Amino acid sequence: MELSHRTLSHSGHYRDLTLDGLEPGVALTLYRQMLRLRRTEEALLAEYHPAEEMRCPIHFCIGQESIPAALSALIGAEDYLFSHHRSHGYYFAKGSPMRELFAEIYGRQAGADGGLAGSQDISHAATHFYSGAILSGAVSIAVGAAFGFKYRRSAQIAVSGFGEGATDEGAFWEAMNYSGKERLPVLFIIENNRYATFSDQLKRQADDNITERVRTFGVRAAKIFGNDAPLAYRTLRQEIARIRSGDGPALVEAYTYRWNSHVGPEDDGANNYRTAEEMAYWKDNCPIALLGERLREAGILDEGARAALESEVGAEIASNFAFAKSASFPSGTNWHRMNYNDASPAADRLLGTAEAGAFDQNQAEAKLGPY
Repeated sequence: MELSHRTLSHSGHYRDLTLDGLEPGVALTLYRQMLRLRRTEEALLAEYHPAEEMRCPIHFCIGQESIPAALSALIGAEDYLFSHHRSHGYYFAKGSPMRELFAEIYGRQAGADGGLAGSQDISHAATHFYSGAILSGAVSIAVGAAFGFKYRRSAQIAVSGFGEGATDEGAFWEAMNYSGKERLPVLFIIENNRYATFSDQLKRQADDNITERVRTFGVRAAKIFGNDAPLAYRTLRQEIARIRSGDGPALVEAYTYRWNSHVGPEDDGANNYRTAEEMAYWKDNCPIALLGERLREAGILDEGARAALESEVGAEIASNFAFAKSASFPSGTNWHRMNYNDASPAADRLLGTAEAGAFDQNQAEAKLGPY
């Protein structure tokens, strides 16, 4: 069967998930990471309006837990991860703390960015995680970071996570061209959830063939069923190993689906852009349920262990809600300096102490002449 949103919602219950080649500890880590992300998003969604204390829009990723979970078990502490606006899964993938995520969403000083960035622009410098609302921005910046790693002969890699909507941008294709040409150490991950806000990929693009087009730029590209967490883990593990060995950039397109609205807790179904049949298919193929089913069959996760995980995650979430709500708001913010800083330490170091007026614009080297 063709792997495409054109066919997936008619394919029934997914039965190809296997634990082959996966250590039980890794399988449990994938399950725990997905459960933690799901319960976090559900809790934030449920709390968003009743208290009206959150200070930013949130693009929830319920249903898209598989890829961040797989990545969390593979990405290194010194690697850099750049995410689009649906950021929470990738934030957790890099090991960034829940406490600072909650505080940031509540606009508090203790947040990852001092309460000034919010959900879709959240960054956590200590764990090398950066997100942003500019469509395809995470792609371009990851290429720049990867160039720096290669230039310094570092063992680090850059990872960029985004949706298929980013491939509508010219910057995405420029990134493919340059990273392929220079064989940069960068992994691109597309979580293809079909819709850019309400706009269907199958109506925006002539064909569902992103991976085929990407390969023409010298970038390895593979497409997978994105709700199969072990498959995501094996695929990303293989590509990360090849990138680290100097084998150039790669792209993985993972077909998945967001259960929630494009942004916020409100139901955007009034726009009639997706069908009940499609929603039912993806909920039936929930990534957490698919993996949990196999773990139970293999005797790796029984009901007692699952309940203990639920309790542990629930307690962590409750603790971080309490922390965020009691933390202080930012004070004494210098808005001018945040937007324009007169200091230029790097330029000062490179240019030395020469006076600005010492430059002679009439010297021979400064005059235009024939080539």
